[in-house]
Amino acid sequence: MKKTIEDFALENLALSMDDDGIATLTLNRPAKRNALNADTVEELIEVFSALPRMGTRAVVLRAEGTHFCAGLDLVEHHEEDRRPEDFMHLCLRWHEAFNKMEYGGVPIIAALKGAVVGGGLELASSAHIRVADASTYFALPEGQRGLFTGGGATIRVADLVGKARMIDMMLTGRIYAQDEAIQVGLAQYLVEDSEAKAYEIARAAAENPPLSNFAICSAISHMQNMSALDAAYAESVVAGIVNTQPASRGRLEAFANKTAARVKPGQS
Repeated sequence: MKKTIEDFALENLALSMDDDGIATLTLNRPAKRNALNADTVEELIEVFSALPRMGTRAVVLRAEGTHFCAGLDLVEHHEEDRRPEDFMHLCLRWHEAFNKMEYGGVPIIAALKGAVVGGGLELASSAHIRVADASTYFALPEGQRGLFTGGGATIRVADLVGKARMIDMMLTGRIYAQDEAIQVGLAQYLVEDSEAKAYEIARAAAENPPLSNFAICSAISHMQNMSALDAAYAESVVAGIVNTQPASRGRLEAFANKTAARVKPGQS
């Protein structure tokens, strides 16, 4: 049986969905700068396991308070005094959550503000589109805290900014913000109101056929993990399925009849 919004019992997140299938997922620990404790990670897994099967057309990931996410809950980590194998299993749960985001097939747009630091950057990098505002800053301060990334930064953040920049961020605590953050690839948009822009993008994405969005928001990531030869084969298979779907027929007819909107400069 499909889950509904009412079926979730969330303490660290808040979830809602409008009539157009646009879900809003809110990080809801503002007193902790939305740091990710173990329970929050379990809630992320629960939510992103269910959303693709709930008719969700797009997700806006936002946060209460002035910061998006300050990363791993270091107070909890200190108090738990975990053994190496315990922390390894915690990291695997982070990977489970973030993989469900990246590979789930539903467009996720992150509305960023304030701190996007450590595990918060790992969370943001699992979204498909990141929108920053003027207050947003990005950092990986693990080196200064005697830590190492455990939620996928070596995979996703390195993919965004390159290995050398990521190493620099971790060794020196370098912070990226505003235009420089956009230039190195940490976010795709820098706007005055990141939430308003995130909803605008989500609504635009939701107008695409769901099968097209599923392919865009899952297949590309899978293909990046393949050899070039395997990726070419997989791309051909996905294109064969997506490009012959019934939902494409009317759109292709509109293009053939010259009634469809044309791609031109000035479109956002």
